[in-house]
Amino acid sequence: MERLESVPLAPPSSNNGLLAVFQRRYLLRLLVRREISARYQGSFLGLMWSYINPLSHFLVYWAVIGGILGLHKTVPNFPVHIFAGLIVVHFFTETFGAGTRSIVRNRSIVQKMPLPREMFPVATMLVSLYHVVPQVVIMVVACLLSGWTPDLYGMVCALLGIGVIMLIGTASALIFSVANVFFRDFGNIVNVLQMFVRFGVPMIYPYSIIDERFGRFAQFYTWNPLADAVLLFQRAFWVGTTAGPDDHVPGGYRTVAYTAAHDMPPNLILIGLAMVAVGALFLLLAQLIFTKFENKIPERL
Repeated sequence: MERLESVPLAPPSSNNGLLAVFQRRYLLRLLVRREISARYQGSFLGLMWSYINPLSHFLVYWAVIGGILGLHKTVPNFPVHIFAGLIVVHFFTETFGAGTRSIVRNRSIVQKMPLPREMFPVATMLVSLYHVVPQVVIMVVACLLSGWTPDLYGMVCALLGIGVIMLIGTASALIFSVANVFFRDFGNIVNVLQMFVRFGVPMIYPYSIIDERFGRFAQFYTWNPLADAVLLFQRAFWVGTTAGPDDHVPGGYRTVAYTAAHDMPPNLILIGLAMVAVGALFLLLAQLIFTKFENKIPERL
């Protein structure tokens, strides 16, 4: 009896956090499967929508932006350039948007089960990552048809780009998911922010435009981790497909080395590693904010 009395009282959700989420991998796996099956429940095409949705976005950007602004002529292999950026942007916006709504959408589970509430934003990130796979498959096929050859430097860049989005996307989802519990306006705020994301990264336009117009101030552009993630992914896939005749470069022939030097910032891997560190710190901050308001979530729901 004395030993029981000496045990401090604590709410069922205490001592949780991101570490506890991955300690309960079975529950996390169930949530991910539930989310994927619910998304395609009653759908005739099912998983095919993972291919159709990004392809439809790609066709709109390619036809409207590339055709009207004439970027087909100035950006070599513009379809691969824009699709590489679109994969990263879609990964972040889907994680951010679905993660913001995840706790409110699962209110019945949150109120009944003492489980780490961080599990819901993390599960949405993993579901988004699951949908990145078919998009990368399409990208690889398109690149191979364009004469692309994988290289170690590029593969490291791709992993860093995905890692940055996983960290930044999960951190953003953690903060906004708990904020959305208190004020539903945050769901609409996320929709506005997602619009700015698409134009704040070098997806539609090349990085060389930023470098040419802003000169030494272009380095501040790389302080945006989402822009860096797009550049890392483009370095992994797009750069290797750009070799060929090009009237806009000296000698009339563009090489892969020229594209890497002219259309990418220097020390890209170092920038990627720095952004991974920034993402980890942001995730830690998001965890602290989430923990501060976590115990008020059930009553607000």
